[in-house]
Amino acid sequence: MSEKVKDPVCGMEIEKEKAAATSDHMGRTYYFCSALCKENFDKEPMKYMKMEKKGHCC
Repeated sequence: MSEKVKDPVCGMEIEKEKAAATSDHMGRTYYFCSALCKENFDKEPMKYMKMEKKGHCC
């Protein structure tokens, strides 16, 4: 069974192994459902990290 993770940009739950893209930031790997979500995260990672802590997203 694969591990599920949440895309920090759109909030979609995805399987780690099937992530379309990943990004490393501050020692942590983030997983994305699409290259567009990764691109948005890479532009403003702190924006999405704050949303993730609040438990909601865009």
